[in-house]
Amino acid sequence: MKDRLKENIENLIALTDEEFSFILSHFSLEKHKKNDFIIKEGEHVAHCYFVISGLLKLVYEDNDGKQHIVSFAMENWWESDFSAYFSQTKAKMALQCIEDTLVFSLSLDNYQKLSDELPKMQHFFLQKSNLGHIASQNRILSFLTSNAKERYEQLLKQYPILFQRVPKTLLASYLGVSRETLSRLSS
Repeated sequence: MKDRLKENIENLIALTDEEFSFILSHFSLEKHKKNDFIIKEGEHVAHCYFVISGLLKLVYEDNDGKQHIVSFAMENWWESDFSAYFSQTKAKMALQCIEDTLVFSLSLDNYQKLSDELPKMQHFFLQKSNLGHIASQNRILSFLTSNAKERYEQLLKQYPILFQRVPKTLLASYLGVSRETLSRLSS
């Protein structure tokens, strides 16, 4: 478990064993069952999460009660309602388990302590933030410049494992199409 976190961090920065032990001491291990909510809309967001195993969905529910999948998070991904986490406001989105999930959670206080006490972690978090921002912009551009078929093919090419692990209804929501349209796209 801890090896996944160490490897994820070391993809961007080098760590000594002592540094990783210090980093690990700031995280908590959490187990969640399929369908559990790690974050509920309207609640305080105290943590961001590193996925060790399992699969999550970040969901926004509009005023009509329609759910929109903002993102999926699987092994080695970081997820939270980051706007609420960093601004310490209430969640606008929910984070729910699609599968039984094991995560390392990191409080904002511990995030800040790691950044202050180990400057290379500040660099790591900045790099992760930049990569997440780029991915979000690419997703927005995909909706602006690609049709449903192109978005489907792009997702299939980029994350083929999602098509084996995520129900078609959720994939359709993520792609911004109906379940029926997704069936046509996949045939």
